[in-house]
Amino acid sequence: EFANQLRDQGEEFDKALRDAALARFRPIIMTGLTTAVGTLPLILSSGAGAETRQAIGVVMLFGSVAAVLVTLLLVPTAYSVISRRTGSPGKVARELQVQSEKNAEGIAPAE
Repeated sequence: EFANQLRDQGEEFDKALRDAALARFRPIIMTGLTTAVGTLPLILSSGAGAETRQAIGVVMLFGSVAAVLVTLLLVPTAYSVISRRTGSPGKVARELQVQSEKNAEGIAPAE
């Protein structure tokens, strides 16, 4: 979404993608880190039922690490591959606005 907003403001595709990734880097890392640290009591637990809690903690730990890696690496890469040759997301809205204004003025739309 940040990349789309930057593209709508006229930034180049690569710069918008880089700036958006940098803007979201810290919040993603902090969220992943707090989730991972929150699993440590489950992983380090002892006593009755500890095996089950440890298994759940390990799954949660690796799930949060995987989610962070996907968010930081795969999402920007996929966006770059899929959206590189598209126009700015706001471009269609602007074109529709121009056509709407032309129609209101009585000018026939270009075909």
